[in-house]
Amino acid sequence: MRVLVTGAAGFLGRWVVERLLARGSDDIRCLVRPHSDHSVLQDLAQRFPQARLECMGGNLTAPDDARRAVEGIDLIYHLAGGMRGLPATLFLNTVVASQRLLDAIRGTNTRVVLVSSVGVYGGYDLQPGGKVEESASLDPHPHKRSAYFHAKIWQEKLFLQEAEKSHRELVVLRPGVLYGSGQPGIPGRIGPVIGSVLLQFGGNRSLLPLSHVKNCAEAVILAGGKREASGQAYNVVDDNLPTVRRYVSEYRQHVKKLHTVHFPVPAGLLLSRLAEAYRRKSQGQIPAILTEYESRVLWGGFRFDNQKIKNLGWTQLVSTEEGLRQEFHTPPSLPQTTPLASFWSTLSFSKAREP
Repeated sequence: MRVLVTGAAGFLGRWVVERLLARGSDDIRCLVRPHSDHSVLQDLAQRFPQARLECMGGNLTAPDDARRAVEGIDLIYHLAGGMRGLPATLFLNTVVASQRLLDAIRGTNTRVVLVSSVGVYGGYDLQPGGKVEESASLDPHPHKRSAYFHAKIWQEKLFLQEAEKSHRELVVLRPGVLYGSGQPGIPGRIGPVIGSVLLQFGGNRSLLPLSHVKNCAEAVILAGGKREASGQAYNVVDDNLPTVRRYVSEYRQHVKKLHTVHFPVPAGLLLSRLAEAYRRKSQGQIPAILTEYESRVLWGGFRFDNQKIKNLGWTQLVSTEEGLRQEFHTPPSLPQTTPLASFWSTLSFSKAREP
């Protein structure tokens, strides 16, 4: 079977390729942007000399590149997408690129595994701390979300509509906050860091929906190899998740001292309403940094059920305790902070990030 991994040089992509090789895949095409650093993939090719590992430079937004990438492919792991930048850039690299990919495989039997995000759920009507299962609907109001999640919601809708129309085999994985780089940051699901001040939203006891990058890659590969997974969606979050309080405490102890301004859910929602009111009064001259809708979805303390992916046979390669120990005890590079001016554009994309 010939496999394509888009976004193969990315944080998750390189681990997906490694797990594919470790599980015996021997014919893998890696689509990488022309100027991406793919030295990790070259190292993997040396570690697994018996496998054919092809690195193809290209951009899915270009129809010709998309057609070249899928030629002769049986199974696609689609990880590519925009992570940061202007809303138009995010939409181009996530939604338009996905449409080009779907156009390129139209009329074929190519199976697709899409890596989405738990952020595509709405959850606005749930009570704080409510459990979110895969049967929950996608957010019906993507225009009220940040540019990143707006694009991810539309991306998943594209694939679901195509699968229904063409009866294509599709599996959707929805990971939580990816970590495991050894360069810990403060995830957007806690709040932004401005200088040495953490603006923490939501409850201290809320569980942070982490997914170690190795565990996530294992889930992606597992779902791709199981025919019974076709037509299904799976949350991918680890067990024994840390509370927000514990994660922040570890960060302060091992990465950077922070002063915290804590906004419990009611206070955060009130602040969001005030920010929206001021934005309306200024006739949109300031960006929508805080909105009540996004605040409720991101900081409502929702719990994401992972029983379905475990029923498929998934187990963690890295325990949460070990993952956190490795993350916070590895000497970090520059601390990851989030300037207020680019709050929404980098909200979930520190080294602990949502895919």
